[in-house]
Amino acid sequence: MSGKYASVPYGYEPPPASRKGTLIFYDSFEHVTDEQLERATVAADTRSFTQLVLYPLHESTVKRMSKDGVQAYYKREDRLHDWRRDHMEFHIKVEGLEGKRKKYTPIDSALRHLTSEYPAPHFLYMTVEMANLFASFDSFKDWITKLRLLIDGQTDSLHPKLEQYAHRWEWAD
Repeated sequence: MSGKYASVPYGYEPPPASRKGTLIFYDSFEHVTDEQLERATVAADTRSFTQLVLYPLHESTVKRMSKDGVQAYYKREDRLHDWRRDHMEFHIKVEGLEGKRKKYTPIDSALRHLTSEYPAPHFLYMTVEMANLFASFDSFKDWITKLRLLIDGQTDSLHPKLEQYAHRWEWAD
């Protein structure tokens, strides 16, 4: 305890927290624009999330997931830190788990870490391409019941599992 005592009236209960949960932006951040980052920030603010967590993927994770080539992890992470410094009025954190591991991290391991580390409820903010990739994994069925998705962008081609669980996700505004 701090050692400082405060006097409160009898029966006082602190007001309930007005912000709850965590919005997690899971992506490689190779092709994510500043406008998409702005939309994620606005979504976190309008939906009253406690914080926005940016989760950049390591090169080996991206290579296994999509066979795309990406910049080095530290370059993409530095770009996110620079962008975050320009938006200090919001509570934004860049998660560095993949930078510490420096190897392939399955989405299951990443989501287990994120859900244990940050307050619930958990929402995943994904691009359409990443959401389609996530839906193609076997573990999608287990995770979609534990968290919800916000998908950035519009498209007609959605993975059949996303269409099956349409009540668990929505388009980001």
